Amino acid sequence: MGHKLHLDQNEKLAMFGVTHVIAIDGYSSKVVAQATMPVKNNLVIYEDVYRSAVVNYGMWDQVRVDHGKEFYLTLFIQEILASHRHCQDKPPYHQTTSTKNHMVERIWPEVNSRVNYPLKEALIQLTDQELLDMDCNISRYCVSNLTRHLSEIGMRRVIDAWNAHRIPGKGIPNQLAKDGSLKKVPEGLLPHAAEAADLYQKEVGHSLRRVSCFGTDPLQLDEKFSVERLFAETYPDMAILYNSLVNKDFKPFQGALGHLINITKSHI
Repeated sequence: MGHKLHLDQNEKLAMFGVTHVIAIDGYSSKVVAQATMPVKNNLVIYEDVYRSAVVNYGMWDQVRVDHGKEFYLTLFIQEILASHRHCQDKPPYHQTTSTKNHMVERIWPEVNSRVNYPLKEALIQLTDQELLDMDCNISRYCVSNLTRHLSEIGMRRVIDAWNAHRIPGKGIPNQLAKDGSLKKVPEGLLPHAAEAADLYQKEVGHSLRRVSCFGTDPLQLDEKFSVERLFAETYPDMAILYNSLVNKDFKPFQGALGHLINITKSHI
């Protein structure tokens, strides 16, 4: 473990404010970090995916990504830390087309079938029936918020199953990755996202978007707490909504979304 770290994004639900980014170790095939966000964002990807992976497992000799701008901060810090790698005979990162990042591409069909496609089908059903207005910023915010929460439940299940399954001719990812990378680095060498973005702007001369939103959050903090409390009174267990979705019963999720939009609007 620790030779190549493959990062990739999945935007099957981007039109509804959900994007997944995962990191997989090339040797073990273990998913070592993942994040689900409203819109792909350099700081979130760096903090929750790359930094999380390195803090928990150690340095990788090379990071592999596509040519997307969302990985700029990750590659910037990987290059800064290049001297801390175990093997330094190759560039600290390599950019290729997403379809050639075969290591990551193998898990996306599982994510799509068990997470993205059920959610997408349920949401498209609402838009086709004109029961959901995606031109409304408040609706967009609520759709992204609830869909993201359910996606995270699904992603955890898919990744846990992936990391525990046996890959023919290779082994079980969790077991292959149990010792981590050969080269560990002190956590203090990895700045948090805001500090890393400041350093990027100073060194490169370009600023990165700090926060990426989908729709408009119309609520003040106390109003947000009130909406969350009211929603939880009716839907206390989000896993139940997800379980219904994957079993092709879209009504509970669709009803929950309508309820969230209505109580959000009532607090404005």
